[in-house]
Amino acid sequence: MNTLRRFIYREVAISVGFVTLAFLALFFFFDLVDELRWVGRSGPGGYQLSQALLYVMLSLPQHLYELLPITVLIGTIFVMARLAQSSEFTIMRTSGMGPGRALGTLLMLGGAFVVLTFAVGDYIAPASERAAQLVGARHLGQLSTGATGAWLKERHNGHSRAINVRALGTDGRMRGIRVFEFDEQGRVAATLSAELGDFDDGGDAWNLQQVRSSNFEHGTDEQLHVQRATQEQLRWNTRITPSMVGASLLKPDKMATIELFRYVRHLQANGQSAQRYEIEFWRKVFYPLSCLVMVVLSLPFAYLHFRSGGIAGYVFGGVMAGISFFLLNNLFGFAGNLQHWSPWLTAAAPGLIYSAVSLAAFGWLVLRR
Repeated sequence: MNTLRRFIYREVAISVGFVTLAFLALFFFFDLVDELRWVGRSGPGGYQLSQALLYVMLSLPQHLYELLPITVLIGTIFVMARLAQSSEFTIMRTSGMGPGRALGTLLMLGGAFVVLTFAVGDYIAPASERAAQLVGARHLGQLSTGATGAWLKERHNGHSRAINVRALGTDGRMRGIRVFEFDEQGRVAATLSAELGDFDDGGDAWNLQQVRSSNFEHGTDEQLHVQRATQEQLRWNTRITPSMVGASLLKPDKMATIELFRYVRHLQANGQSAQRYEIEFWRKVFYPLSCLVMVVLSLPFAYLHFRSGGIAGYVFGGVMAGISFFLLNNLFGFAGNLQHWSPWLTAAAPGLIYSAVSLAAFGWLVLRR
């Protein structure tokens, strides 16, 4: 039985590897063609072909993370259908590989792909994506979101703060920082602006440069007293971490799971809406598990009877089923955000639905046919 398992593992791994390389090569070509439009244009530091190639190469881990479940589906369906067409799977069944063992074998293989997907999505892809964004932003000089940059909020010593970061420079430093502090009555208590800022190594402060601050004192006679000051440098205490600023400037689906969790906790602690980020967090949790859904979805193909040349149609049908899974996953994400559904249920529902359908099809083929 171990020999049969190793044979299936080897065949599936080779098939998934070839499919993944083909998709990555396709995405590399499309991304490079899209990036070539910026090559040769003037900008801070210039933007050359080597930088475009580096940007595209650094973007590949994110594509790998997004593609792994569907390449697992395509590769596993191809192997299962080929084994059924050549009657090799029938021989395996007569050798003792019953339905339960076949399901367990594929689930163990799917578990390995789950670990791989999680490692790529939580460790490799976020780091490479941040590096790619910094490289790709060099022809613009900075990375920002919208005309006003990113807005964050926190509570400090009983006061609430609204922090605006206009852009993130290619050197990783923040540009155009503005802070508005409000007292318990909602009145502006202080403002602060800085041209540049970076993150303190301790993680509990920002080091600001070229700082201008204003403190507002509301007197009992309803007169407003303003004290203004300028400083070349200031160590400004805050609990906002680099990952939180990155979450505001970059897409949440390109963050690590733990960073998303911390950002959700930060939003909730400061009374901000976290629905979108909660859904994205749970999608990051459940997304690697979709590899298990894909291998379960491919198992019924091993119990079909193929005519000569009929395998392509079944493989195509399986691929379309996989694509519909990802479409449904995105649809649930948008609908859950609009309708305020439970975040974890919104993220888990597509996988549960397709797992139930796959197991039902598998049971019908085994018991009825």
